[in-house]
This record gives sequence, C-alpha cells and structure tokens, in this order.
Amino acid sequence: MPAHLPLSLSLRSFAKVNLYLKVLKKRPDNYHTIETIFERIGLCDQIILTARTDRQIKITCNSPQVPADNSNLCYKAAKLIQKKFNINNGLDIKIIKRIPVGAGLGGGSSNAAAVLMGLSEFWGLSLSKEKLLTLSKTIGSDVPFFIHNCPFAEGRNRGDTVRPLNMLKSVRLWHILVVPKIKVSTPLIYGKWDIALKSGKKHLGTLTKARDDVKILTSVLRRNKPSLAAGMLFNDLESITARLYPQVSYVREKLMKVGVQSILMSGSGPAVFGICSSGKEAVSLSRKLKDQNRSWQVFVARTH
Repeated sequence: MPAHLPLSLSLRSFAKVNLYLKVLKKRPDNYHTIETIFERIGLCDQIILTARTDRQIKITCNSPQVPADNSNLCYKAAKLIQKKFNINNGLDIKIIKRIPVGAGLGGGSSNAAAVLMGLSEFWGLSLSKEKLLTLSKTIGSDVPFFIHNCPFAEGRNRGDTVRPLNMLKSVRLWHILVVPKIKVSTPLIYGKWDIALKSGKKHLGTLTKARDDVKILTSVLRRNKPSLAAGMLFNDLESITARLYPQVSYVREKLMKVGVQSILMSGSGPAVFGICSSGKEAVSLSRKLKDQNRSWQVFVARTH
C-alpha cells in the first residue's frame, strides 16, 4: 500500500427517515417504482476501515443481527471497488451499530455508501460523485441518497434516482424515534402491497389523494413549521405493516397520547417517528415513552 495512503479511516454513517413514500407499481425486475422524500438524521453508526496485507475483506460488528459474510452491503461495496479498480489490498471493516437493524432507517444502505465514499479516499481513487452514484445503484436502492450527502432529497424509480431538495437545505427538524422490538421483512410488506393493489384495497388507511402530495409537503417543510406537516406525511406501506404488526399502531397511539401530531412510519417499518417543535420537547417526550415501554428503542434525532 502506498505510503501516502491512510492505514485506518473512521467514518460516520447516518440514518434516514421517509417523510413521504408512495408506491406506484411493481417493476419487471421485482422492485417497485416509488416516489419518496428522504431526510437524513443525526442517528449514526461508526465504520472503521483498516488496511490488510492480503486481499481479504473481513467484516466485524457489535450487533449479532448484522451479517459478517458476503451478503453484507459493506462487503459488497468494498468488493465492487476492489474488483473494478484492481486493488491488491484487503480491508477490515468494523461496524459499530447504533442505528437499529431492519427498522426502515436505511442503516445498511448508509453503511455501504460510507464504505464507497471512504474507499475512494482510503485507496486513493478520488472517484467523482457521478462515478460513486453509478456504483451505488448496483448495491441497493437507498444507497444513492447517502452518496448525495444532503439533508433532504426526492427519490424516484426504485428510490435510486435522487434529486437533492436544495430549497430545504436550511430546514432542521427534531424527531422522536421509536423502534418496537419486532422484525419486519421488507419483501413481505411489498408482497402484501401487491396483493392489496390487486384486490382494490391499495390504501388500507383513510388517507386521501390531496394529502399525499409531495410538492405540498415540500412547501410546508420549507416554511419550517412542523405542526403544519401533520396531514402531509404519507407512507403507502404503513397500513400494510400495521395490519401484520399491531405494535406499529400501538406506537403511533402512544405518540399521539403524549401530544405528537406529525407521526409516520419510516420505510417498511417498524420504526415510527414524530416531528417535535424543539429538541427540548423531543427529549422530554422520549423520557416518557421510555418509561412506558422498556422494550422499545427510543431516540431523539435532528435533521443532519
């Protein structure tokens, strides 16, 4: 390894929430066409890259829920870069998990994006954002959002066609984030959505067309008045997930009871978040919710 390149590199890898998620149709490749608004939040994992003298890529993680084999998205990201650019060095990837696994918060995708961007520096490749975006699309649908390194963005197609929402770059929202102790399968939720669509029950909730408008939501967020977003937040998958996992509805009810008005499930769940008026309010409410159910993971996070 050239002397000027680092032997170790520490990276932060941030979570996301979806402020809006509309599922449009199933694609021939079995993915779904969606329209979404991503928001990057301050809850983050730490990833440490360390050089190896052989060509192996090894994953270690403090969470037993994270695979340490070639199914890990960090492994896939590193292997892709190693093969594409004929890198003769190997890599140890240590993942220190703080983002709940499989909760709809994009932790795995964020980790993969951090590895792609980190290896551009670590292995002295100086890859352009365009090159990193092209590579990221082959790893996972949410990975390109994290490559853009922006607080808010609109996602289309599989979620991998990303447009940063620069008009929102000064907006900072405070969230209380609740993750019940259940595992939700994303393929299962989308499969149930397909069934609901065929049976004519795509919207199992009571949301109307007027309220799931991405342009209106963007306009409201731009005014930085979280209370106005209450009727605008939308997730096509929430009613599906809540039917299979009643804990999601229970979390929503508890958030409403403590006074949160703007509430939504992120991704395919089970993480549910509420938008608070201030950090002080979010911290106060998080304490109440932790006392009510010790099995929940409760976080306070701000737009990052």
